[in-house]
Amino acid sequence: MDIEHEPGTGGGRFVTSGGASELTYRRRDEETVVFDHTFVPPAERGNGIAAKLVDAGVAWARAERVKIVPQCPYVDVLFKRNPQRYADVVAG
Repeated sequence: MDIEHEPGTGGGRFVTSGGASELTYRRRDEETVVFDHTFVPPAERGNGIAAKLVDAGVAWARAERVKIVPQCPYVDVLFKRNPQRYADVVAG
């Protein structure tokens, strides 16, 4: 599965090929982004797609050296369940 980053004015999204699943974010400031929404169509759920979208977003945040505010409930739970994996990118 390919995941593409589509930056936009003030934010952007990570989207699967075909555009059905996405993780959206908005910039809070130069050093912080807010992961605010994750969507996977019902027929595609349970295949780890949302986690792969988050992984792509986290890899991008690390490369850009920005911190993440996990506002999306899915991202928030994922970060809390795996604190050691995401500690370096969570905004304080």
